[in-house]
Amino acid sequence: MGTSVVVAAIALATVGQTMSPQDVKTQNEVFQQLWGTPFSWKFDDLPANGGVEDFRVPYSGHIYPDTQGGTMEAMRKYDRAFHRGRSLATAYERHDTTAFKERPEFRGLFGRTFSIGAARTPNWHGHCNGWSAAAIRHAEPQKSVYRNGVEFDTADIKALLAELYIYNDTAMLAGDGTNVNPGILHAILANWIGRGSHPIGVETDPGEEKWNYPAYAYASASAKRGRNQVEVKTNVAYAKDSDGEYYESPRIKRVKYFHYMLNLNNAGQITGGYYLRDSSIIDMVWVPLAPKQGGTPGNERGNPHINVDTVLAIWRESVGEELRKKWYTVDPAPLDRIANVEALANNDDSADDEEETVETGLNASDDATEPAEVESNTEPAAESSEEASSDDAANGGPVTSVSTRNTDVAPVVVHVEADPVPTISN
Repeated sequence: MGTSVVVAAIALATVGQTMSPQDVKTQNEVFQQLWGTPFSWKFDDLPANGGVEDFRVPYSGHIYPDTQGGTMEAMRKYDRAFHRGRSLATAYERHDTTAFKERPEFRGLFGRTFSIGAARTPNWHGHCNGWSAAAIRHAEPQKSVYRNGVEFDTADIKALLAELYIYNDTAMLAGDGTNVNPGILHAILANWIGRGSHPIGVETDPGEEKWNYPAYAYASASAKRGRNQVEVKTNVAYAKDSDGEYYESPRIKRVKYFHYMLNLNNAGQITGGYYLRDSSIIDMVWVPLAPKQGGTPGNERGNPHINVDTVLAIWRESVGEELRKKWYTVDPAPLDRIANVEALANNDDSADDEEETVETGLNASDDATEPAEVESNTEPAAESSEEASSDDAANGGPVTSVSTRNTDVAPVVVHVEADPVPTISN
């Protein structure tokens, strides 16, 4: 069977995969709540490339595997400094890293599964989501901090942050166990990273094991395939975890390649899509929220023996004030809020725009032509840099005036760190 026939067969089987109204509603509501400006769905208005400034690239942190004791070393220091040596935070972490065990499963003949040996802690359990959330919300600690005679070095502080966020609330944007529709994925990348220059959390490997990382840049190329369809290639850059916690973390970059068709309605808004055969797939996209005290609503399973305000105060002391003043994040802790600003500047009438809705009933395959054969892009290409466009927020431009950003701070200059994809021929 020829390649073009295979692609056509995939298209026929999957072209009807529209985004659910609930997915659309979630994006609209979460973005409006956290940014104070509408989420944009119109494909032509969305930036093809986006990323964070160099200083904002998330650090590569440690996942603190449960099989290696999680963050117990840092918890021991915390107990010495704040609990007079009583093993409170440490004991909680010890229990948390050993409570879940399972017997390894193996697949035998005819698809049957069987278990052998004693139950044990899965080797992939750890703090990847805690580190990812911390690296998205916090600048990397720069110097040691002392409390009650105990030194917390930069590696210790990163461990405290990972513990703080491991069970903390997130804004789940898409997925959470189901594959993310490429229409949703493209719109999230373009709005959060493209317009907002804000990293997001992604779970990169669909399946039982969960591996979360902070994504911070993307680059895409596209070609129209009829009136209501667009073929898109996208590279997404994310920070990979390190093999331990360093005083100064490396910046380990990895790239995920996506290749998909987007369905558009007659207004040019994204209504859904499907992945092509050579594409990666992800099953969770999320954004970390402000940390809550462990054991309270919003962080029920979190360690109740580390105080959120204490940990944040240690982090603040370890990071220069100049960096903290320009480190904006959605849903900031009160002392980390850069400034209280109006949702949009007074001279921007888009603040009165109504929430953008998307009609998903259109079968985008109408008038769509068969996709042309396109080579898979698997080799990294040279780096490139792009500046954010000056279009206003309502038209898909960069979000430059939100509740977490100081209007006196210059608009973000984007340094695209994702490998550009080759242009798709028309």
